[in-house]
Amino acid sequence: MKERRSTRAKLKAASPFKPLPIEKLRWHCDPKSLKVRTSAEIKPTREIIGQERALRSLRVGLAMNHFGYNIFVTGISGTGRTTTIKRLLHAFEGKKVELRDHCYVYNFKHPDIPIAISLPAGQGRSLKEDMGNLIRDLLRNLPALYESQRFQQARKQVVSHFQERQKSVLLDFEKKVKEKGFELVQVQVGTMMRPDIVPVVGEKASNFDEVDSLVQKGEVSREQYEALRETQAVLEKQMATVFRELRNIEKKVQQSLAEVEDRVVMPLVDESIEILKTTYENKKVRSYLEDVRGNIKENLGRFQKPQQSPPPEGQEEEEEKDDFHEYLVNLLVDNSDTDHVPIIIETNPRYKNLFGTVERIMESGGVWRTDFTQIKSGSLLQADGGYLILNALDSLLEPGVWQDLKRTLRTGKAEILANEPLYGFAPTGMKPEPIELNIKVIMIGDAEVYQFLYQRDDDFKKIFKIRADFDYEMTRDKSAVGQYLRFVKMVCDDEKLKAFDREALAALVEFGVRLAGSQKKLSTRFNILADVVREANYWAGEEMAQIVRTQHVHKAIEERIYRVKLVEEKLQEMMIDGVIMIGTEGSVVGQVNGLSIYDTGEHAFGKPSRITANTSLGRAGVINIERESELSGPTHNKGFAILSGYLRSKFAQSKPLIMSASVTFEQSYGGIDGDSASSTEIYAILSSLAEVPLRQDIAVTGSVNQKGEIQPIGGVNLKIEGFFDVCRERGLTGTQGVLIPEKNVPDLMLREDILEAVKKGKFRIYAVTSIDQGIEILTGLKAGNRRGDGSFSPRTVFRLVDDKLQYYAEQWKKFEAGHDYELKKENR
Repeated sequence: MKERRSTRAKLKAASPFKPLPIEKLRWHCDPKSLKVRTSAEIKPTREIIGQERALRSLRVGLAMNHFGYNIFVTGISGTGRTTTIKRLLHAFEGKKVELRDHCYVYNFKHPDIPIAISLPAGQGRSLKEDMGNLIRDLLRNLPALYESQRFQQARKQVVSHFQERQKSVLLDFEKKVKEKGFELVQVQVGTMMRPDIVPVVGEKASNFDEVDSLVQKGEVSREQYEALRETQAVLEKQMATVFRELRNIEKKVQQSLAEVEDRVVMPLVDESIEILKTTYENKKVRSYLEDVRGNIKENLGRFQKPQQSPPPEGQEEEEEKDDFHEYLVNLLVDNSDTDHVPIIIETNPRYKNLFGTVERIMESGGVWRTDFTQIKSGSLLQADGGYLILNALDSLLEPGVWQDLKRTLRTGKAEILANEPLYGFAPTGMKPEPIELNIKVIMIGDAEVYQFLYQRDDDFKKIFKIRADFDYEMTRDKSAVGQYLRFVKMVCDDEKLKAFDREALAALVEFGVRLAGSQKKLSTRFNILADVVREANYWAGEEMAQIVRTQHVHKAIEERIYRVKLVEEKLQEMMIDGVIMIGTEGSVVGQVNGLSIYDTGEHAFGKPSRITANTSLGRAGVINIERESELSGPTHNKGFAILSGYLRSKFAQSKPLIMSASVTFEQSYGGIDGDSASSTEIYAILSSLAEVPLRQDIAVTGSVNQKGEIQPIGGVNLKIEGFFDVCRERGLTGTQGVLIPEKNVPDLMLREDILEAVKKGKFRIYAVTSIDQGIEILTGLKAGNRRGDGSFSPRTVFRLVDDKLQYYAEQWKKFEAGHDYELKKENR
């Protein structure tokens, strides 16, 4: 026991984790961006807003030529689906289309992000050849130019000029030194020589030690000695100035030589670059050529040496040959010889075959490396401007293909990344620029695959099908905000309400964003928005105001909530009085504050709940007390199964998971559902096993998967506000806060009082992506990484957990052995 206490005392402290900045906690609508002073300047609208999908019926077909609209062909295998598609597309082969070549070039500013360039068909090959010719010409002409009489003469003039200046400066200084009765000599200091100024006494240069001896002998007076010292000090200052001037002259020499290169050498480079600029009108090509020019100018020394012929066979080169690879052009798609629309049938849709890849090459020293010349194209890029035919089932079975195919079709851009999951390579940091695509994908599958995707994948509906369905939210953009304002104007006109100033209009837009639950969205629940408009008008009338202002909108929203928050206030009182026990400071082992949503139908709010865990030796696994009490819903039960899977994956790879752990929501007597507390429950179990206390001034929310990744949850704003209200009533300490999933950051639309507390440093919001990050924040200790031998880093939380589980396993083995021995004795 003493050994375990000593180990815990030496646990590694976690690195500080930065809370979210205030800018990410709420999106604010700038009133000036609305371009109006009051709602009276707005034209009303009676259009249905945000329901474009519902207003459109099935008006699309095979002939629809919009980017991103793709075809899913269903039917029983063997009915001629592929054959029919081939015949239909054959009629399009002769259609005139502007095909493009695609290539990558070196990014001189950001080498890890190669530049993608798309050119009309045939120009890609030309660019590749022209860049090769450019470098070859420079390698042939620049060395001769450096050896030319003109360059050498100009260089000699510069050097001679500045050498004369240096000589003149030195001679003038030496003359001053001699006039003062001193001499400039070189003194050895270690292995170095440095200049020194010494006095001349009796026509002999003597150091001051020798002069001091003469003073002792009476040959030199003390006044003369002090005068010599003062003169030397003045001369040393002048010498420092002289040598500073000499260094400046050296800098000017280098600058002047660079100017000679600009004047004599760079015109040849500029002439070659300008010829290429006039050949290619593409902006990216011209920008790339400017970067090439700048790089050549900075590296002219690489072009000074004439290129030598390769050594005889069998003889190694003395030094590695410069291949000037950064000036190469990697031509991925060459359509110079293509005279018809590309039609690609991909029968083997593996990831690299479809999307391309970034290959690696092994250098002479056995080190793997890659660069932009190793980027390879896939079928998607080869089919640009045409059609790509895929088998749906094959695409779904290949790892990663379906998700990235959806992303590509949704964005219209192809991203080429290294994907080698079966090899032991570390992922490359190279991220080539995406390439815009103009492609139609035709997927062939059966009805079961189609129904599976239609029912289970929302993206599938957007990519392959248009349905008339009313949405509860719309994207927040300039157009959507304008439609919001016109709706407010319509309500005001129809019901003879007061005008709203622009600050009040901005507050209504922010209310719509909060109602949608995402900073990127606006709610289309216009009945609620209309009620807020009416009630804001009422409160403006109560104050005898002529126009509705921001405070009236806020008052309307607050009063709407106040009318229905009786249950919330009663729970709040019970927490403040200690009837419902919630900790807001200190640390406790096996105890953490979770966050729950209470929904009364007309009002939803968040409040903290105490979650506790006790662990012991046994084979019961994780016991969900709520489930045993028949108070747990199916999603909550699933969350427990997932956290059990996480514990097995994390800590039971080399031993059985011999543990009994009971977890419960304390003082909870109603039904519980949802998995948003699954990460919270894991923290409580880990704390109990490691015997490490958890902070009670931080509340936690977030679901978790079996990999330990924190997943987004619903109601994040209400949950944060619920815990903040409890902390505020008890007194904000400056350390209190909430732990949320990082994926929920775009959903934050917190109240202004929370923003003010965060601004003053009295409350914090932390966004995490994994259990490891969360446990470090809650304990202040390192979580721990798994090492090569399967164990965790010493002096970490996970090491303590692993040690406890190892101890349980060993004790259980002893218990089982003893139990078997007693049974054998009884049977004798």
